[in-house]
Amino acid sequence: MLRVLLTIVVPLLLPTLLYVGWISLLQWPGNGETLRWTDLPWVWLALAGALLLAVVLVVVTVHFGEPETGQYMPPRYEDGRVVPSHIDPKPAP
Repeated sequence: MLRVLLTIVVPLLLPTLLYVGWISLLQWPGNGETLRWTDLPWVWLALAGALLLAVVLVVVTVHFGEPETGQYMPPRYEDGRVVPSHIDPKPAP
């Protein structure tokens, strides 16, 4: 669940949160103007979020981890207990 939050939800919402925070910081107390949600550039914020999401997903899938060599063994039920999945190393030729 945390992985989904960090790789999908945060990149989608981060541009909007930063923009709203920046606009709120620029409004001085006593100015009398309030932030109207209809004035936000929703299309640009959505595009920025989608672009950031694409970058995060590419970086996470391409640049992390190393390829595993061997045979994948799925989880199985054996002798009254569940054996978790693992990768058996390839036998040397």
